[in-house]
Amino acid sequence: MTTATRRRARFHELEILSVRPLTADSIEVTFGVPPELADDYAYLPGQYVALRANVDGHEVRRSYSICRPPQPGSISVGIKRDLGGLFSVWAHENLRAGVRLEVMSPEGGFTSKLPDLAHAHLVGIAAGSGITPLMALAAHVLASSDTARFSLIYTNRATQDVMFLEELADLKDRYPARLALHHVLSREQRAAPLLSGRIDATRLETILDTLVRPETVTEWFLCGPFELVALCRETLQARGVPASDIRFELFTTDADSPRTDRGRPVQTREGEPTVQIEFTLDGLSSRVESPVAANEAILDAALRVRGDVPFACAGGVCGTCRARLVSGSVRMTENYALEPDELERGYVLTCQSHPTSGRIVVDYDG
Repeated sequence: MTTATRRRARFHELEILSVRPLTADSIEVTFGVPPELADDYAYLPGQYVALRANVDGHEVRRSYSICRPPQPGSISVGIKRDLGGLFSVWAHENLRAGVRLEVMSPEGGFTSKLPDLAHAHLVGIAAGSGITPLMALAAHVLASSDTARFSLIYTNRATQDVMFLEELADLKDRYPARLALHHVLSREQRAAPLLSGRIDATRLETILDTLVRPETVTEWFLCGPFELVALCRETLQARGVPASDIRFELFTTDADSPRTDRGRPVQTREGEPTVQIEFTLDGLSSRVESPVAANEAILDAALRVRGDVPFACAGGVCGTCRARLVSGSVRMTENYALEPDELERGYVLTCQSHPTSGRIVVDYDG
């Protein structure tokens, strides 16, 4: 597996083929992909799409991982209802077969960097809805090579909260010798004490000593809340696992307050210091002035003159708003999406980048 050629993320309206319950508060939504859009929606296991809808009078975007390995004609995501979540609650109440929804073309680097999966051992550690990209990864890896192995540590509160429970069992039945599946339940007693309780530092160390020994692993995939992902990354690196062998993806809860002020009007007072922001998108150059006092992120300023500037989560997690910094300097507030080599090549997350020089030039096409 190799990374997909990066392309410009675009939205297309797709029709929902089916909506299938997974648990009491999660669903799998499958969209049909017409032949003429097949290339736009080609993806690698582990990538995500953003969904866009008008909810309560506001445009809302949410990113969801693709939960099925690549297959022609369709693309599926898992959506978990978050308590108080604006988009996820709307999706559970309104999405059904036949509804058309705007779906962004696939993005993301939560994919295997291995050129060959033969004899590889990949390990995934997931919590809750963090299982969605790992479902696609595990199924693809096991089907692609007769000698590849996949180990999955999946933590939930109880059995009733496990997304894709039957699919995981079917995958285990299909590859009994090459898939190691370990359910860790924090509020339900299991036969093995190690698999009962929250994954904390002590439990993780024991898991790495007994269930998944790091020296046998080729590549790691971590997906879940920040605390779990950070714990796993720090523990693995302390055990000598190179950072380049660890892929991670954070999920943000839909219960977070939506940003509805993107592209908002900004007034510049006469004589007030401003930053000149220039950007290239789809071969077209645009320019916008941003008051220094406003401390705008590049994305916010760019959206005031170009509504098609790409973004999805706007929280430094997904990387959709990535652009190459051609000139000037910025301060990035958060970065959970860009790899070290991307940073070295000058890429920034425009949703998190605040100008620290008087002129900024970025290239979304670069």
